[in-house]
Amino acid sequence: MNQSETDQGTEDRLGSNLHLLAGASLAGSLVTFLVAPWLTGVFVIAFLAIVGYGWFAYQERTAKGLMFLATVSTALVLVLIIAFLFYRSAPAFEHMGLDILYADGDYWSRADDRYSLYPAIWGTVLTTILATIVAAPLGIASAIFISEIAPSWAHELMKPAVETLAGIPSIVYGFIGFTIINGYMMDNFGLNSIGSIIVVGIVVGLMALPTVASVAEDAVASVPDHMKDGAAAIGATEWQTIKSVTLPASFSGVSAAVLLGVGRAVGETMAATVILGNVMQLPEPLYNVFGNTVTLTSLIASQYGNSHGLHREALFAAGVILFITVMALSITAQFIEERMKQNLGGDV
Repeated sequence: MNQSETDQGTEDRLGSNLHLLAGASLAGSLVTFLVAPWLTGVFVIAFLAIVGYGWFAYQERTAKGLMFLATVSTALVLVLIIAFLFYRSAPAFEHMGLDILYADGDYWSRADDRYSLYPAIWGTVLTTILATIVAAPLGIASAIFISEIAPSWAHELMKPAVETLAGIPSIVYGFIGFTIINGYMMDNFGLNSIGSIIVVGIVVGLMALPTVASVAEDAVASVPDHMKDGAAAIGATEWQTIKSVTLPASFSGVSAAVLLGVGRAVGETMAATVILGNVMQLPEPLYNVFGNTVTLTSLIASQYGNSHGLHREALFAAGVILFITVMALSITAQFIEERMKQNLGGDV
């Protein structure tokens, strides 16, 4: 073994030792933050010192190590959130059993320690359906127009405009829905209560619209040009090409866009909290979209401040149901998008 190989081996060992020390100091800072906060600063300073030395002595290895730690930290945060949610919600699930998902009669009573999420689950389902009815067709139509029909100057103008809508705070959407749409519904449809499911559905649908339009536009734009050129070569019009080639080829990506929009609708908090009356009751009849109820998110937002004991654990149970629902939608959307990429790339 020559001298250069020996030096390389020594450098690798030193770099590996630095990674171990950095990981140990970072883990120590996390543990001490939980059990002995006054010691956390020592481990943080040690971590920064190790990283600083490694950056000057072994920059490439240190950069890779930091990226690895960042990835592990992200996954660890997710694991901790899941563990915390299930741990805090376990007493509510144990106390209520399946009644926490479906029950008749008195749904929510602090005096009797009875906490059924049935009205909140049903309210979430109704608002999500209405939001999807609003966001899906408008978002898909916008995506097709921006990607396939609009001239270049309109494309450059409209795409950022649609994406900018996603940056508007949800409380602003909720306030506009409460003051304008809700007022209109009360004046013209004879609503006798402040807030209704249909108003929340419309507002949340408009909030989900940028997500659906943006992701669907990317899916439509990813259809290879040779597929469109082939349709044009046999005499198909622009609309026939869109209807018979572009939409079927991008169907998986468009479906994923709708699912992501549904996930946004399910997890929306402030708009539903502002507009709805947040009463633990079912609309009568169940399909009455002009009635008032509560959603899982608005239930948590409106009651967590004065909750304690089993009441708070029930709110954590609502968070568990939301978490599982949104995660399932996100995973399904990612799977569909991956399938679309494989199919368009020729890999089945």
